[in-house]
Amino acid sequence: MSLYFLKPALKETIWGGNKLKDEYGFKTDLPNIAEAWMLSGHPDGQSTVIGGKYDGKNLSDVITDDDLGTHKPENTDDFPVLIKFIDAKRDLSVQVHPDDKYAAAHEKDVRGKTEAWYIIDAEPDAKLIYGFKEKISKQEFEDSIYNNTLLDKVNLVNVKKGDVAFIESGTLHAIGKGIFLAEVQQSCNTTYRVYDYNRPGKDGKPRELHIKKAVDVTKTEPPKYSLAPKGERTAVGSNFITLLMECRYFRSSLLELDGSFTTNADKTSFISFIVIDGEGFVTACGEKRRFKKGDSILVTAGSGQVELTGGAEILVTTI
Repeated sequence: MSLYFLKPALKETIWGGNKLKDEYGFKTDLPNIAEAWMLSGHPDGQSTVIGGKYDGKNLSDVITDDDLGTHKPENTDDFPVLIKFIDAKRDLSVQVHPDDKYAAAHEKDVRGKTEAWYIIDAEPDAKLIYGFKEKISKQEFEDSIYNNTLLDKVNLVNVKKGDVAFIESGTLHAIGKGIFLAEVQQSCNTTYRVYDYNRPGKDGKPRELHIKKAVDVTKTEPPKYSLAPKGERTAVGSNFITLLMECRYFRSSLLELDGSFTTNADKTSFISFIVIDGEGFVTACGEKRRFKKGDSILVTAGSGQVELTGGAEILVTTI
């Protein structure tokens, strides 16, 4: 039973911006912060504990099966979800992720990747690529990559603050420039890049594409889901809660904290709190600690009552 504050792993890319430096105060010598891995036990970028007896330790070194809860996936001995902030100053590549079965057969990441995006901020006319306009064959998909007509076939959608995109494994997707979002995903770092606008990477050469694997796993059809949150905005005392997305891998809600809110970390799941904006205090496991914008807080399964006080927007995730 533990309350942890976590330091994110920071990632630079050719498309990243500076919101996470300028607005969230993350310190780094990197030229940009494209991604902050706010809750991560993945070996490609681990969150580390801030304060207490485990200060500076990787998340995976301090978490036990009991800390994850009874809802953890079978045959899992690591942290099952990864939560990121993503700042897209430029367009991301068009890409797709495998499901569990394909990943286990072909990748070192034996877990696939289903994810959900909560749009925190978006410039006017910001867009996502989200599946296809209409159903096409695998052969048409492959041909469009080679003859440079893929962008004529994708489903391009405008987004705004508050939208939610559910990206099941096999869904073609891309984050467009001018979007800042929170991503909740299976803990997997396998991406099949399909199209990258002919941009050079850091080495000056075009970035690698993964066309065969992408064709294997992509569902060449329109998306099944709208961009609306899954649940209604519901008052809980002076606060509001909105269920953003729920699937067999994770459940995420937006808490608009205004005063005091109490929840319970039972034996089924840990609770992750990612502070999108605002500040306040969290009380759990006999501790009371102040939080601020950009903090990542983890309360392990079985910790009991958790109280949040203050004024803030918080992404709340369980499994």
